[in-house]
Amino acid sequence: MNFKNIDTACVQGGYTPSNGEPRQIPIVQSTTFKYATSEDMGKLFDLEAEGYFYTRLQNPTNDYVAKKICELEGGTAAMLTSSGQAASFFSIFNIAGVGDHIVASSAIYGGTYNLFAVTMKRMGIDFTFVSPTASDEELQAAFKPNTKAMFGETIANPALVVLDIERFAKIAHKNGVPLIVDNTFATPVTCRPFEWGADIVIHSTTKYIDGHGVSVGGCIVDSGKFDWTKYPDKYPGLCTPDESYHGVTYTERFGLAGAYITKATAQLMRDFGCIQSPQHAFYLNLGLESLHLRMQRHCENGLAVAKHLKNHPKVAWVRYSGLEGDESFELGKKYLKYGGCGVVSFGVKGGRTAAETFMKNLKIAAIETHVADARTCCLHPANATHRQMNDQELEACGISPDLVRFSCGIEAAEDLIADIDAALEMV
Repeated sequence: MNFKNIDTACVQGGYTPSNGEPRQIPIVQSTTFKYATSEDMGKLFDLEAEGYFYTRLQNPTNDYVAKKICELEGGTAAMLTSSGQAASFFSIFNIAGVGDHIVASSAIYGGTYNLFAVTMKRMGIDFTFVSPTASDEELQAAFKPNTKAMFGETIANPALVVLDIERFAKIAHKNGVPLIVDNTFATPVTCRPFEWGADIVIHSTTKYIDGHGVSVGGCIVDSGKFDWTKYPDKYPGLCTPDESYHGVTYTERFGLAGAYITKATAQLMRDFGCIQSPQHAFYLNLGLESLHLRMQRHCENGLAVAKHLKNHPKVAWVRYSGLEGDESFELGKKYLKYGGCGVVSFGVKGGRTAAETFMKNLKIAAIETHVADARTCCLHPANATHRQMNDQELEACGISPDLVRFSCGIEAAEDLIADIDAALEMV
C-alpha cells in the first residue's frame, strides 16, 4: 500500500490484515513450517516458490516489519538481522570477499570501525578510511581497481558529522560501486538516503527505530537502483550462477529489485544465522508505530540542549548539525528534516576527568552503552564504545578525550537542561 505521508506508513505500513485476521502483526513463534509434499518444499529450497521453511532464513513476522522499513526508506526489498553490526557486516560481505577493497568514511561508529579495520581485514577485505569532509580529489584517490563499495553514516556516531550523501553517491557511481549508508541516527523519518543517490541503507534498529531499549536488531534495505549487471566481473556473486543454490543467478531470477537481498538471505543468513527473533521483530514494530512522533521530540530536545550548552561557561565546544555555525549546519539543512537528531556531542572544560565528573552527577540522564532511546542517556566514547582506538584513530573519527555523547530522550527539555546544569556545577 502506498501512503502519501511517511507518518501514516510508520503506523500502517508492512502489514494489511484481511477479513477476520489479527489487527496487529502476528508473532509467528515457530522455527519451522509444515508442507504437504517434499516437492512443495523442494521448490522453496530451489528459490522457485515463495514461502517459509525455516526461521533462520525467513519468518512472516520479520518480513512484515522488514517490509514496513522498506516502505519507509523507499526501497524495493529489505531484511532484518540480529543486530546493527550484523547488518553492517552483511551489507559488505554480500558483495565483497578476499582480496577486495572498500572505501569508508572515517567518521563512523567505533564498533563498525573495529569490524571493518580488524575483523573483516582478517577475512581478506581491505578498507581505506577517508574523512567525510575530504575533497572530491581525495575521495577519488582512495579508490582502487578492486574497490567494491563505499560506506558512510548519515549522521556519524558520535562525531555527528553529516555525510554529503549526494556527493559521495556521485563519486561511488563514477567508480562503478554502490554507496552503502548507515541511516541509524537519522531514520527514514528525517532522511531517506535513496532520494540522494544512495544504493543500500542499513540500520541498527536497536536505536531510534525500536526507541525503547527492548530489542537488539538491524535491517538492510536495497534501493533496487544499482545495476549490478553492468559490472558482472566485479559482482560475480550476483551475476553468475550460485552453485550452492542449484545454479541460480540472482540478477536473472530476481531482477535488480530483489537480487541483493535474496542473495544476502539465501547465502549469508543461511550460513551465519544472524536472525532477528519474531518476538523482537514484534517489539520493533511497536517502536515504528510512534517513530514519526518521537523523532520530532528527540530533535526538538537535541536543539534546545545544544543551544543551552553552546553558551555554558563550563562547556568547551558543542557539535550538533541543527545548531547554526556547526560545521555540518548546511548539510543538516539539506538532508535532515529537523536539521539534526536527538544526540548532542560536546566537550567539558577540563578534559577527560571533567567529563567523567559531569556524567556521574547526572540524575535524569543515565550512563549507558546505548543511544537514541526514549529515555535520555549519555556516554563517554573514548572510555567505552571507542575504547579500542588509539589517539590517532580517535582523532580521525572526530572524537576527543573530553567528548560526551548526550542522547536526548523525549522528556521535557527544561528538565534535561536543569539536570545538565546541576551536573556541570559539580565540575
